[in-house]
Amino acid sequence: MKIKQFRYSSDNLSYLVYGKSSALAIDGGAVEAILSFVDEHGLQLKFVANTHSHPDHTVGTKNLVDRSGAEYLDNRILRENKELEIEREKIEVFHTPGHTKDSLCFYTGNALISGDTLFNGTIGNCFSGDIGGFFKSVKMLMTFPDETVIYAGHDYVKASMMFAKTLEPDNKDIDIFLEKYDSGHVCSVLLDEKKVNPYLRFNDEKMTALLRKRRLQVETEEDRWNSLMSI
Repeated sequence: MKIKQFRYSSDNLSYLVYGKSSALAIDGGAVEAILSFVDEHGLQLKFVANTHSHPDHTVGTKNLVDRSGAEYLDNRILRENKELEIEREKIEVFHTPGHTKDSLCFYTGNALISGDTLFNGTIGNCFSGDIGGFFKSVKMLMTFPDETVIYAGHDYVKASMMFAKTLEPDNKDIDIFLEKYDSGHVCSVLLDEKKVNPYLRFNDEKMTALLRKRRLQVETEEDRWNSLMSI
């Protein structure tokens, strides 16, 4: 499977997962660009899905379905089936509550389309209020292979790295991460996320020392996670 990224609004990101003839659109707010790409490459838009139900991610869904005849895969169906197929290639679906109760991530090949659960350099706001559930979701995503490519729902890279720098001003990996940043193709690999993303660094000794210095709880990894979420 190949993945094409489309930017819409100021920082939202749509995705097209496609093979030789069929495609899946995820968070398809970039309607015109997606339909043009599908047409130019002789593809059939077979499915349309969303990572979660926030309006900035669902804004293009009905338009895409109506104009392409694609099948809309709702959140409940995706959570129950836990996978779908395009041209006999499996796309796994993971329920990752935290940002919202219905948040999903899509995994195919070595790529993870993570919506607003995991951004490049940060995580989403915990609008669900379920900080413990969010912790479990992030921990699960951290078990994916280090070479997994993270495709997020927004481009927050520069702001995220500015915040990371306030916590770890001596972390040279942050500068390397920024050097790799390409606004035309926003992504990162999980290994690099573990080096710079504060919310994936709750077991790092330097981060633990920082939290301890701020007199925040550090006894367990979930304590450290909760402390990071409080900053």
